[in-house]
Amino acid sequence: MPTKEMTVQELTEKVLNKENIFIFDVRNESDFYDWKIEGENFEYLNVPYFELIDGVETVIDRVPKEKEVVVVCAKGGSSAFVAEQLAEAGFDNVYTLAGGMKAWSEHLHQTKVYEDDKLKVYQFIRVGKGCLSYMVISGTEALVIDPSRFIDVYEKVAQKEGTLITHIVDSHLHADHISGGKALAERTGAAYYLMKSEGAVFEFEPLEQHNTIEFENVHLEVLAVKTPGHTPGSVSFFVNQQLLFSGDTIFVGGLGRPDLGGKVAEWASDLYDTVYEKVAAIADEVIVLPAHYSNLDEEMNAEGYIGDTLGNIRARNEMMQNKPKEEFIHFVVQNANTDTPPNFEDIVAINRGQKFVDIEQQQELEIGPNRCALHHTH
Repeated sequence: MPTKEMTVQELTEKVLNKENIFIFDVRNESDFYDWKIEGENFEYLNVPYFELIDGVETVIDRVPKEKEVVVVCAKGGSSAFVAEQLAEAGFDNVYTLAGGMKAWSEHLHQTKVYEDDKLKVYQFIRVGKGCLSYMVISGTEALVIDPSRFIDVYEKVAQKEGTLITHIVDSHLHADHISGGKALAERTGAAYYLMKSEGAVFEFEPLEQHNTIEFENVHLEVLAVKTPGHTPGSVSFFVNQQLLFSGDTIFVGGLGRPDLGGKVAEWASDLYDTVYEKVAAIADEVIVLPAHYSNLDEEMNAEGYIGDTLGNIRARNEMMQNKPKEEFIHFVVQNANTDTPPNFEDIVAINRGQKFVDIEQQQELEIGPNRCALHHTH
């Protein structure tokens, strides 16, 4: 009996629809507890593959026959073997996740965020990593914000929409995933903008020299030198006074963590100034669209994207409500000692253009969850 496969696209839909699925993860225990496929109504069993090589008899009574069972491993090979064994043991609704956690890490789910007579905005949710990127389309031109390395996705959407990608921006030098900004700019001829203070060694348009970016019916304000907090050159992009692409400065459920550079108190002070001076002046009804999220179930709204009004975020977040600076800094320092993104020094070096690795190494470096939020950690 051939093994039934479930694609990452199909599993993503089940996550978004809050379906009841049984995930049988056959990776090592430490890998499973560090990073797994998360769904609000998912149940889990983790038994390492090496314990199942001689058969699945020991786990049959722990796997439900009445539910869809998705067997998961690192790349899809071990899970296919286990799924086949379960099917032979009489389980009808067993699937192997095609491509395993590697494929799960790389899938981008596209959803529409906003549309009016001037522009249209798509969000790309990297469900397995908690990373978010965006395309802002106006007329015949498009801007891509915080692109992942899967640049063909953005090119296909631009082609389908009948637009050209003319502008690319990164809100900061990412530490948990490899940016597609430089590669996308090379392929499309688009202008690529990044803060010079982030230390990239290749050619780009320094955001320090661009208080605004304008094309078609889009007026994009680069907030500050700019909105520091997560990295020294973090910026936010304020589009048409309606949409705040907040990078890793403000999340739906918290603030960016400023401890990755080893200057926690100093950068926490910058983060405070950002929140209480620059962001405080922005209206409550503005929609905040961050570069990451921590919990899909909590942070995805009824419209099907990750984002919220600034007023709602302020109301939920005590750290944005009249906190004295000393108390704010103390809180950040006390909460900053969470796990750093795995391999973040290598990823930063690649994003700066100081290090080059092949596709397989890029995949290995990116494996694992995002850890860029201050309030939410896995």
